[in-house]
Amino acid sequence: MFLHTVFFWLKPGLTPAEMAEFEASLATLTTIPTVRFKYIGKPAATSRPVIDSSYSYKLVVGFDDLAGHDVYQEIDTHLAFIAQCSRYWTKVQVYDAEELK
Repeated sequence: MFLHTVFFWLKPGLTPAEMAEFEASLATLTTIPTVRFKYIGKPAATSRPVIDSSYSYKLVVGFDDLAGHDVYQEIDTHLAFIAQCSRYWTKVQVYDAEELK
């Protein structure tokens, strides 16, 4: 399995309508056909020195392999999300991982 983890830091002061648009658009990414695993969340209410909860949203999507991830990157749904919602964030950080075999 190939996991694609994305952290979003949203701009302060977004309206409820803008937040709703971001959340709805983010959810569309989980409908891409090559996605096998999906998770969308916000920082948990935990507090330890090793925890970074400075982000606003987290997306994790899993694929069978790198090829599935590559399809995801180029599909219209993903490109539309970036075009529509990039105005809402100040930072995006991506971590990709492949399963140990």
